[in-house]
Amino acid sequence: MASSTSPHPVHPVDEVPPLAQLGAFGLQHVLAMYAGAVAVPLIVGGAMKLSPADLAYLITADLLVCGIATLIQCVGFWRFGVRLPIMQGCTFAAVSPMVLIGTGGGGLPAIYGAVIVAGLAMVLLAPVFGRLLRFFPPLVTGTVILIIGVSLLPVAGKWAAGGAGSPEFGAPKNLALAGGVLVVVLAVQRFAPPFFSRIAVLIGIVAGMVAAVPLDFTDFDGVGDADWVGISTPFHFGAPTFEAAAVVSMLVVALVIMTETTGDMIAVGEMTDREVEPRALADGLRADGLSTVLGGVFNTFPYTAFAQNVGLVGMTRVRSRWVVAAAGGILVLLGLLPKLGAVVAAVPAPVLGGAGLVMFGTVAASGLRTLAKVDFHGNHNLTVVAVSVAVGMLPVGVPEIYKEFPDWFQTVMDSGISAGCITALALNLLFNHLPGGKRELGTGEAEPAKTEPEITEPGPAKTGAASDSGAEPLVLPGGRAEHAVEQAGEERG
Repeated sequence: MASSTSPHPVHPVDEVPPLAQLGAFGLQHVLAMYAGAVAVPLIVGGAMKLSPADLAYLITADLLVCGIATLIQCVGFWRFGVRLPIMQGCTFAAVSPMVLIGTGGGGLPAIYGAVIVAGLAMVLLAPVFGRLLRFFPPLVTGTVILIIGVSLLPVAGKWAAGGAGSPEFGAPKNLALAGGVLVVVLAVQRFAPPFFSRIAVLIGIVAGMVAAVPLDFTDFDGVGDADWVGISTPFHFGAPTFEAAAVVSMLVVALVIMTETTGDMIAVGEMTDREVEPRALADGLRADGLSTVLGGVFNTFPYTAFAQNVGLVGMTRVRSRWVVAAAGGILVLLGLLPKLGAVVAAVPAPVLGGAGLVMFGTVAASGLRTLAKVDFHGNHNLTVVAVSVAVGMLPVGVPEIYKEFPDWFQTVMDSGISAGCITALALNLLFNHLPGGKRELGTGEAEPAKTEPEITEPGPAKTGAASDSGAEPLVLPGGRAEHAVEQAGEERG
C-alpha cells in the first residue's frame, strides 16, 4: 500500500493487495456471481434440448470467457477496459431472443452469428455512448443504481427459497439456512477484525456450506461426473450463420447491454471514488463488445457488467480492480478445469440467497446515497425518480406484463434496469434540459444549503473531537463512529 507521504499516492482502485488477500477477495466475487454466470447457458441450452454433455460444454466455455472478459475489463489494454473492479458475465437480456433464434430453426450457429455482429456493433458504438455521459447527473445515476439494487432483490429471494424450479421452493429449512448465512455475514461485519469483515460474504458462504452438508442440502454427484480438463475450441457447434432477423434482434440486445453496463460502471465509479469519464466509459463498453465477439467465437453468449458484484464492492469497500482481476483468473481456471467448477456449483441456492440479500440491498442503498446529492425542492426531480423506479419495477413485479408486445419491445422493457434507465434519462431531459423545463443547476444536483451553516467533517487535527454541533458521535461497544468507518475504509481501500 502506498505511503501517505508519497508524492504520487496510489488510488485504492489501483492498489494490489497481498497475494492471500487477492485470493480470498477474488474467490468471494466468484461465489457471488457463479449462479448467475451459469444460468444463461443452462436456460438457453435447456430450451434447445441439448444433451448433458453439450450443456456442460456451454457452461465451461461460459466460465472461461467470463474470466477473460473480466480480465479485459479490469486490467485493460489500449482502448479496451474501464479499469474498475467490475465482473463480467452473460447477460439475461439476451436470453429470450437467443431462445427464439435457437428454437426457430437457426440453432446455435445462428445465435453465434448474431452475437458476433452485436459485439462488433458495440465496439463501434462505444464512443457514442461515452459522449452521452453528461446526461447521467446524480439524479439519473442515483435512480439507476437504486433500480439495479431493488430489481436484484427478487433474485436473492428466489435463491433463499431454494432456487427457481426447486421442488422444495419456499420450504422453511431453505429460508432458515439463508437466514443463518445472513446472520453470519452481519455478525462478521459487526464484530470481526477489519480483514475478516471485508470477506464477510465468503465466510458466510463457507459457514453455510458447512451447515448444508450434514443437512443434506448439497449434491456432489456432478463433481464425480465432471472432467478434469476441458478446453473450449472456436465454433465447436459449427460455423456461424448470419440471419437478418436474428442479427436485428441481437442488435437491440446490444443497446440494452450498453445501457445497463453504463449504469453499472457509474455505480462502481461512485462506490470507488473514481469518477467515470466519457473516455473510460467508452473503453468499458468497447471491452463489452470485444468480450461479446469472443463469446460468439468460443461458443457462449453476450457479456455485460454483473450487477451482483457491484453490491459486493459497495458492501466490503474493497475497491482494488486487481481483486476482481484475480476473480477473473479463478474463472479461467474453472473454465479449464470442469471438476473445480462442479465443486463451486455445489453451493446450495439458499446459501447464495442469504449472502445476496445484503449484497443487493447494498446496491440499492448506494443509489439512495447518490440521490441525497439531488435537490428535490421546487422542481420535478421527485417525479423523475418516482416514475423511473415505477417503470423499472413493473417487469420485476409483473414479469408477463409485456408478453403481448413485439419481441423487440420485450427485449428492451423486460429488463427493469434498462427500462428504468431509459425512463430516467428521458424524464431528466424533459424536465431539466429541454426548453421550458425547470433546470436545477443544469445537472439535477442539490443546491448548497442557504438557511443552515455548512457542516464539514473534522480535519486530521480535530480527529476524535466533538462536531460543530457539540455532540459526540455515538459509539457502541466494539463499534466505530461513522466518520471513523469512512476513514478506515479509505485507508483499507
